[in-house]
Parts: sequence; C-alpha cells; structure tokens
Amino acid sequence: MNDELTRKDIEKMQEELDYRSNQLRPQLIEEVKRTRAFGDLSENFEYKEAKRAKNRNDSRIRYLTAMIKSARIIEDTADDGQVGLYDKVELFMPDDNSTELIQIVTTIRCDPLNGLISKESPLGIAVLGSRVGDSMTVKVNDSYSYTVVVKSIEKGEDDGTAPILQY
Repeated sequence: MNDELTRKDIEKMQEELDYRSNQLRPQLIEEVKRTRAFGDLSENFEYKEAKRAKNRNDSRIRYLTAMIKSARIIEDTADDGQVGLYDKVELFMPDDNSTELIQIVTTIRCDPLNGLISKESPLGIAVLGSRVGDSMTVKVNDSYSYTVVVKSIEKGEDDGTAPILQY
C-alpha cells in the first residue's frame, strides 16, 4: 500500500534525505574510521557508538527513499465549508463536556499529543469532510467509540511547520 502524501511531505523528506546522504553520512563514516583507530574493538565504546549512529542514519536513508518511491501524491479536495487537510478544527466532546483543537495532517506528520491528527486515524477519518455542526461517532475499536461535534473550521494549508515523524 502506498502512503498518501502531499507534495510538501515529499519535499521535506527529500531535504532530509539529501542532508543525511550528502552531509551527515560522510561525517559518520569519518567518525567510525577515527574511533576504529583507538584500538581493541571489543572494548571500544566510542567505535560501537559511531557504528550505531552510522547504522541508524543508513536505516533512515533507506526508510525515506522507500517512502518517497512508494508515495501517492494527494491534494486537498475539501470544499470551503468542509474539513480538509491541514484545517484547524475545534471539536466538542459531549461525553466529557470539553473542546479540543486539532489539525488534520498526513500520516508522516501526525503528533496527537500536539493536536496533529492523522487523516487515517479514527478521529481523522470521522472528521475529514464534515461541516460545522456535524456530529459523528468516532469508532476506536469494537468496544469503544465516542461522539464529537464540529464547532468551527479554520481553513489551513501545509506551511511546512509540522515535522516529519522520525519513525
């Protein structure tokens, strides 16, 4: 399955990929060479850490490359009065009489603790395409669901401030 990403997502991943491949990787390779010269590799903590850092970077390069290759580029197609990608939405939760401000984002930009909700999460699926005043049930799993009501929608766009997930 291909991830549905925006052009900005691809640009941000390509920037990170370029940095990791062209700048960070040569530095990490040099650090591995430098620490290898310290002597006995079985007790050389600096060497082990340098190798670990290089391997983590190589893994991230592979991940970003695969994500970029397999991505399907999407556009926001929501009407003016509907919740779309990168819109800020104020939700009312009748069950606990509270409100929450969320922003709908792509899967690689989500950060639920900071209100960035993936369009593919149960809440994102329920809210995407809804209008002010709409009430919907968010089904988390077979035994738990809750109700939300859209109080307001502030149209937004991907300004690039939401970071790419590290994994």
